[in-house]
Amino acid sequence: MPVHDWTRVDAGIFHDFHTMWLVSLRNALKRVLPPGYYAMTEQKALGYGLDILTLGRSQPTTSNGSSNGPGQLHGADGGIHVATAPPKVLISRSSDVPRNEYKRRWIAVRHVSDDRVVAILEVVSPGNKSSEEAMRAFTANAAEFLEHGVHVSVIDMFPPTARDPAGIHPAIWRERASDYSLLPDKPLTLVSYVAGAPERAYVQPVAFGEALPDMALFLTEVRYVLVPLELTYLAAFAEVDERWQKILTAPSA
Repeated sequence: MPVHDWTRVDAGIFHDFHTMWLVSLRNALKRVLPPGYYAMTEQKALGYGLDILTLGRSQPTTSNGSSNGPGQLHGADGGIHVATAPPKVLISRSSDVPRNEYKRRWIAVRHVSDDRVVAILEVVSPGNKSSEEAMRAFTANAAEFLEHGVHVSVIDMFPPTARDPAGIHPAIWRERASDYSLLPDKPLTLVSYVAGAPERAYVQPVAFGEALPDMALFLTEVRYVLVPLELTYLAAFAEVDERWQKILTAPSA
């Protein structure tokens, strides 16, 4: 099914779809995550709310005593190794900006739980782009997770606004994305960030009318799983009220 133009309907309609998509994504992750990992929705971690968490069960804490962060996979071979099968995206970039430059920009608030957070999956909502304050909160959220060693994948089904004129990736990565140009015929963005030194971004622009590709969600700096976006999108869209389905699938004027 092609990606729909959600600007055709009220933000509340997308919010309803967003909720159903998150459940579908969470259930799909349950099937693709290797042993020792599980996914949760609407969990609060590191001081911020988010969409989907991927957590590692029974893993050691990091050197500073926190249970957050990627740590090491002791004997775990789950996931796809990036060296042998890198994510299939249009753009792949590493950041050569020192991490201490990142630390000066954001204030981190840690949430320590029994199980450490290793990755999050975030679906952008219209509210995230509705104001400068909302955009700053969203980008600070992503920055905070990366700063604490948590890998981040972002799904943005909305075209750029005045708050993210070059798309969501430069809004999150700032100067790290100085060489990135949004394709005019592909205004939507899928981006997977790898926390580490250096940080890395795998960016896939998407056009309205295209099928969604599978998306990488990193569990460590070198291993990831593929999230079935198209399958889960289809499942969620099937539950949208028929009235809104007709509007979203109608030919462009």
